[in-house]
Amino acid sequence: MLSVAKISKKIGRHAWTGFYLNIFLFPFVFTSPVHAADWRAESIPAYEQIFQRTNGWIGADGDFTVALPNGITLWLFSDTFVGDVREGHRQNATMIHNSAAWQSGKNPTNASVQFFYNQSEDGKPKSLVTPADGNGWFWIFDATLADGKLFMFLPQLDHAAAKNDAFSFRQIGLWLGEIANPLDPPPQWKITQTKIPFFELGTNESRNFGSAVLATNGFIYIFGTHDVRGRDRKMLLARAPENSLTDFSAWQFRTQTDWSTNVADAADLCGRVASEYSVSWLPKLNQFVLIVTDNGLSPKIILRTAPNPWGPWSAAKVIYRCPDAAWDKSIFCYAAKAHPMLAQSPDELILTYAANSYEFSKLLDDARLYWPRFARVKLLQ
Repeated sequence: MLSVAKISKKIGRHAWTGFYLNIFLFPFVFTSPVHAADWRAESIPAYEQIFQRTNGWIGADGDFTVALPNGITLWLFSDTFVGDVREGHRQNATMIHNSAAWQSGKNPTNASVQFFYNQSEDGKPKSLVTPADGNGWFWIFDATLADGKLFMFLPQLDHAAAKNDAFSFRQIGLWLGEIANPLDPPPQWKITQTKIPFFELGTNESRNFGSAVLATNGFIYIFGTHDVRGRDRKMLLARAPENSLTDFSAWQFRTQTDWSTNVADAADLCGRVASEYSVSWLPKLNQFVLIVTDNGLSPKIILRTAPNPWGPWSAAKVIYRCPDAAWDKSIFCYAAKAHPMLAQSPDELILTYAANSYEFSKLLDDARLYWPRFARVKLLQ
C-alpha cells in the first residue's frame, strides 16, 4: 500500500508503501494483445467524479472492493484524508489510516457513494480499524465474505527510520479481521482480530499475504508476495476451505506442482507483482485475470491470464499507461486492481489505481491526486 502514514498538525511524517521505484512517463491509452485477444483501455472520468468530494472524506488509496449480498459494493481504503477541498487544494486536512464506503449502483451516471470512518470523543476523525495490541496502525488489504462474515487482511505498520522520510515505515505484523455484522454501517462493525502466523520479515527476504483474495470452488485463495532483496517481487498463493479461513492449520500453499501445508514450500508463481493487486474471473475470456501495477511503482498497468488461480500465468502485457505521471516528475502511480462486481458486461473489467507524489505538500496543493483513478479494460475478440 502506498500512502501517507501520519499527519501531525498540518503536514507531518509521511510514508508510502512499495519497495521498488520505476517511474517513466507514457501516453494515455494503450492497447495490446494477450494470447489471441486484444484489449482496449480508456479512462472513466465519470466514475472519478462520484468519489471526488469537497468535504469530509476527500481522498484515499488502497481501493479494495467486496460485493455485499444486499447489492452494495463495499470499498476498503487505507490512508485517508478528511477535511475540505477549496479551489483545487486540500485544507484543514487530517489523515487517518483506513476508511470505507458503500457504493449503490454500477453506472457512474446514477451511482451514489457513502463514506465511513470513526470519530474520537472530541469529534476528530479516527480510523475504522485499529490494532488490538495497541501497536502501530492498520492498512486494509483485500477482503472476502464467507459464512455470512466479512474477513479482511490487515497489514500492521509502525514508524521506522529511513534515509528518505517517504519510506519511514515498516510492517510488523499481519492480522485477519473477522466482522460478524458486515451489512451494518462500518462504524458499527464488531471485529475480531487474529494474528496470521505466515507473515515473515527478514533483512533480505519477506513473505506476506492478503494482496488479493478470490473465493471459488469451495476455497478462499489468498494471494501474497515474496520479496528478496535485489529481485523483483513474486506472487505467492495460499488457500483455505471457505469455512476454515481462521483455522491456520487448514491453510495450504501452492508449490510449482501441488499444495503443501508448509509455507516455506510456497513457490514463486509469477514476477513483477505489487504489494496489492487483483485476481478475478473474466467470463468472456473463460480465464482468470491478474491486474497489477508493474513491479509496484510504475505508470504501467499489466495484465496476465491463467486457466487456474495458480496459473500457469501468461506473459505480462501492458494494457494501460497512467497519464498522471506526466503531470509532474514527483508523481508516481501504484495499487492497480480490478473490481469485477462493477463490470456491466462479461467482456470488461473496471480498474482503479492511485496517483501520489514524493513531495507530500503536493497532495495538499494539488487535489487531483490521491483519489481512486478509474479505467475500463475491454476484451476485443
